[in-house]
Amino acid sequence: MSTSTPPPFPRHFHDSELDNSDVESQASSVEASPVITRPKWYNRGPSRSWGAIAKIRELRSRSISATSVDVVKRRRWCRYWLIVVAVFIFFGVMTAIVYFSLVGALIHRLNPPEGTSGLHHIVSTWKEPDENGAFDFKWRDDFSRDIVPKNCHSHNDYWRSVPLYEALAAGCVGIEADIWLTDDRNELLVSHSWSSAKEDRTLRSLYLDPLSRIFSTRNVSTASTEEKEVGLFDADPNVSVILLIDFKNDGHAIWPKLLEQLAPLREREWLTYFDGENVIQGPLTIVGTGNTPFDLVQQNSTNRFIFFDAPLPDISNPIYNTTNSYYASVQMNKAIGHIMFNKLKESQVETIKSQIKAAEEKGLKSRYWDTPGWPISLRDRVWFLLSENGVGMLNVDDLVSATRWNWNWCVVAGLNLCGNS
Repeated sequence: MSTSTPPPFPRHFHDSELDNSDVESQASSVEASPVITRPKWYNRGPSRSWGAIAKIRELRSRSISATSVDVVKRRRWCRYWLIVVAVFIFFGVMTAIVYFSLVGALIHRLNPPEGTSGLHHIVSTWKEPDENGAFDFKWRDDFSRDIVPKNCHSHNDYWRSVPLYEALAAGCVGIEADIWLTDDRNELLVSHSWSSAKEDRTLRSLYLDPLSRIFSTRNVSTASTEEKEVGLFDADPNVSVILLIDFKNDGHAIWPKLLEQLAPLREREWLTYFDGENVIQGPLTIVGTGNTPFDLVQQNSTNRFIFFDAPLPDISNPIYNTTNSYYASVQMNKAIGHIMFNKLKESQVETIKSQIKAAEEKGLKSRYWDTPGWPISLRDRVWFLLSENGVGMLNVDDLVSATRWNWNWCVVAGLNLCGNS
């Protein structure tokens, strides 16, 4: 039986790591058995040299170190971007706070104080007319105190939550009412269309009776400072309120009924009239438009108290003058064409200027209806253009924006400060 010599220990393996009992056991085992037995350290894993194992351990160590460095770098970048985002959020929040604080302060500064006059009190307590007639308000001697009258026309006034009084409280001297004669010809209903007319909303209950009460009470109250009958504005008692009445159905049938309802006001000398030679101004001026028959306006030459709304494009026609007409009106699109790209062309501006001048030379008040309401910037530019060129009456739907705000400041910091239009 042949014997084989066990392989030598690796050079770097220290002898002290082997127990003497292990050596003796292995030696006796070699002599007793032909099977080659190797030490435990020799069978660890695949057959590799100790140099290769050391290299692998070194590479693993380097890989772990590189991974740790990458993790550290990623964490540093995350912290950096979190700080950047936090800074941006902080300054963004601070900017927003400052922005809205300034806008809020500007709104508070520009927003006119709420009115406290008798008219404003009526607006806050008003109720729809009923079978008993017009709303019965309590008279206050500060009825129109601190209200400055303005040449603005409350377009389709009956659509407002408070007809008549809301426009007067804003200072508008022009008011519009559309009327329909009922089938039995006994009443004049106020409505934009016949289908929406209501029997309690009449020309008398919404306009004529309230105006009569205002004039009769005002001229015997402590608010009156003149011996003659005066208008309803304390700031300028000589201003005449213009009631524009739009005849919606048969004008010739409406005419006698309207004369009948206006007669009590004419008897009290509250109406502007033409006596055959001169126009005598009263605290209320009645103007007919729509289907108002011009021939009936002209027929009474000595006691004419309904005036005509002349067509502004035909203002050069000699039949229209101050003895029979008061307004000279036109729909804006029909006067200058459509406004393209929210900007008026030079030719459109020149047309407006020439029409306003022509009406003024005749002594009539020019008025453009159906003016742009949106966008706000275009609306305000049109208002500026008309006002700067002396339009006789500014036709408005938004009373608050037209009378209480400075149009230069309607849009500030990207916000519309003038409400809805």
